[in-house]
Amino acid sequence: MSEDVSVRRVGANEAIACVDALADVLIDCVEGGASVGYMLPLSREKAQGFWRGVAEGVARNERALLIAENRAGEILGTVQLIVAQPDNQQHRADVGKMLVCRKARRQGIGQRLMAAVEDVARDEGKSVLVLDTVTGGAAEGLYEKAGWQRVGVVPKYALMPDGEFCATTVYYRHL
Repeated sequence: MSEDVSVRRVGANEAIACVDALADVLIDCVEGGASVGYMLPLSREKAQGFWRGVAEGVARNERALLIAENRAGEILGTVQLIVAQPDNQQHRADVGKMLVCRKARRQGIGQRLMAAVEDVARDEGKSVLVLDTVTGGAAEGLYEKAGWQRVGVVPKYALMPDGEFCATTVYYRHL
């Protein structure tokens, strides 16, 4: 695990300031084949627009944004906690867009991001977390090692960036 990487929650103003760097992370992940909602080619403008929307959600207290950065301040990874839920689900949150740059993978950054997002969830009074990921992808092992429980698989749930169908595995975790 890289000791030179820190994980922290950022506020709305800082989220806006990070849009370009977060766009780089998103583009890198999509170009690497990650099924995270975008198809190839992913334009910089579209990636920036996504992160501006995230920053607006942070400003409205609808989501928390965490970043993993090295000592030089380069953002290597990110994860979000979507805390805005319907009235009958105020005890839960969704984990979204857990992304780590390809060059920074296999260094424990994803593990640290997940531990940090769970801490934020506890701070926000959440006791149930839910996420989904590509079936058969490397992230499944990360989530299962961290104690997440597999709910099931939805075939043909989404598309990979190249247009191929992929199944999605749904997980939950009680805190």
